[in-house]
Amino acid sequence: MPTKALYRDDFYLSTAEGTVTAVHEDGAIELDQTCFYATSGGQPGDTGFLERADGSKILLGPTRHGATKDIILHVPLDGQSAPQLGEKLVLHVDWPRRYKLMRMHTACHLLSVVCPFPITGAAVGEDESRVDFDMGDTVNKDEVTAKLMSLVSENHPVFLQWITDEELAANPDIVKSKNVRPPVGLGRVSLVCIGENSAVDSQPCGGTHVSETQEVGAVYIARIEKKGKENRRLRIRFGTPDSESA
Repeated sequence: MPTKALYRDDFYLSTAEGTVTAVHEDGAIELDQTCFYATSGGQPGDTGFLERADGSKILLGPTRHGATKDIILHVPLDGQSAPQLGEKLVLHVDWPRRYKLMRMHTACHLLSVVCPFPITGAAVGEDESRVDFDMGDTVNKDEVTAKLMSLVSENHPVFLQWITDEELAANPDIVKSKNVRPPVGLGRVSLVCIGENSAVDSQPCGGTHVSETQEVGAVYIARIEKKGKENRRLRIRFGTPDSESA
């Protein structure tokens, strides 16, 4: 049965209650609802643990989707006990890790504003992320960093708007990625908007984000790599360029 994805309406929800609806042969656990983000769109799935009524914990590796996007599987680490069908559990997301991913994912969106080229690939990480752009000319990493940090320090609001699958299909140009399509089939698609009235950016994305750009913190472009005649990979890290040699 479909899992109610609580994180879709509250990125800051780190704990919730859920009831076990299925336990797969490989140990993966389905719940009626979850605050755990499942691996998708370049962002890793949440880790953490499930707390049982007796206080014991089921430690989890990265959360993933099942056969369809509306099924979310919580994957226990080796040696964990299995819950019973109908058992009520308390979900605990590894919040420090999730928050870093939220900050990084938002930074990737800001980078797509600074570098307004089609995106050919992306991967969000806890300490470093990458965004690949379809661009022939290179850019100066210090100049990109300065523009990126300007958007961060201006502290623009970050918020969601919802459109229908049909509205997305009728406006394909709002998708910046050439290779990854936004999650459809759930009836609605989230637009991640930055700035008052989406003045800075607006693009479909199912990932998790901070609520204002200042929360991203200090980030910089650590490296620009040539990945083909018209493809450049920009690597973003937390910190400042000075921290490279620290």
